[in-house]
Amino acid sequence: MSLINPLDPYRKKIDKIDENLVALLNERAKIALEIGEVKRNHQTESYDPSREKWIYTRLSQLNSGPLSNQAIHTIFREVISASHALQEPIKVAYLGPKATFSHLACFEYFGHSVTDRPVGSIKSVFNEVEKGLSDFGVVPIENSTEGVVNHTLDLFADSPIKIFAEIFLEVTHHLLSKAGTLSAIEQVYSHPQAFGQCKEFLEQHLPNATLTGVASTAKAAELCQNDPTSAAIASEVAAMIYEIPILQKRIEDSTQNITRFLVISKRLSASTGDDKTSLIVSIKDTPGALYKILRHFAKHQINLAKIGSRPSKKKAWEYLFHIDMNGHVEDEGIQLVLEELKSQMVSIKVLGSYPMAEEFKY
Repeated sequence: MSLINPLDPYRKKIDKIDENLVALLNERAKIALEIGEVKRNHQTESYDPSREKWIYTRLSQLNSGPLSNQAIHTIFREVISASHALQEPIKVAYLGPKATFSHLACFEYFGHSVTDRPVGSIKSVFNEVEKGLSDFGVVPIENSTEGVVNHTLDLFADSPIKIFAEIFLEVTHHLLSKAGTLSAIEQVYSHPQAFGQCKEFLEQHLPNATLTGVASTAKAAELCQNDPTSAAIASEVAAMIYEIPILQKRIEDSTQNITRFLVISKRLSASTGDDKTSLIVSIKDTPGALYKILRHFAKHQINLAKIGSRPSKKKAWEYLFHIDMNGHVEDEGIQLVLEELKSQMVSIKVLGSYPMAEEFKY
């Protein structure tokens, strides 16, 4: 006598829904292929972030649960990514090797159906995009604990590359090692930014270990693979890829450790109505010079999201100001500000206007 499993009726319902989902996903994919053909015939760009942002906003409005909006976003990110791969594979360069946080940010934005291209430095990411070897690049720009990645900022000053989008990624650091115990660790590898983000843990638990900075957290994992006296500060994905046990989870000092990444490209993003614009402004070192610039933004009610300075590296005590503001460069208010600044003989470089990413909420 066979017993009836009480789960069987529910599983049959799920199986039927799955059948419908597969059919609908393939129907959607066929339409995506047709769209790709139309884009090729009209020589329009295959990738449109403004359209994607509209899709995600609409899906959030349609969603009545129990799935969260973030879960819906994650599912459709992969659906859209797979559709792009059918139309035309997207090539994305990032600071490698695989399993760096730049790599994770790449997947967070583009999904897993992209052609990901790991390179050895942030400058190489810029070069890949400039030479047309990759359609896009992903570079870190600032961290909520350690601040701005100055090297990335400096590269924008002399590069024709534009900012195409931004990504906020929650960064969780783990201590990876085959040592077995903390006391057996003599050397720790990681990126200098990761050391800064895990300073309290290192001072408390590994005060005598030698800290060795390397190009990326994934490179750190690679280096400690075969040395049981060493450790790496890296991601959970790095632990899986390089087959290194996690000795201690979540060793970052702050529970709100967020890194902002930029997607870079040769082209600009279209306006979405919820955008951010980044500029580099060069001014002469005179009393009140910065005020004379900022007053134009206040006059036209342009909200500045961020302002920082970097040495120009061309003349002693000459600085470049990096400004992020709300709005698109095509907006009337921003156009008026740019015209007024140019009339003051101020040197301006528009780095790009791009969809504003939603930051993590705690």
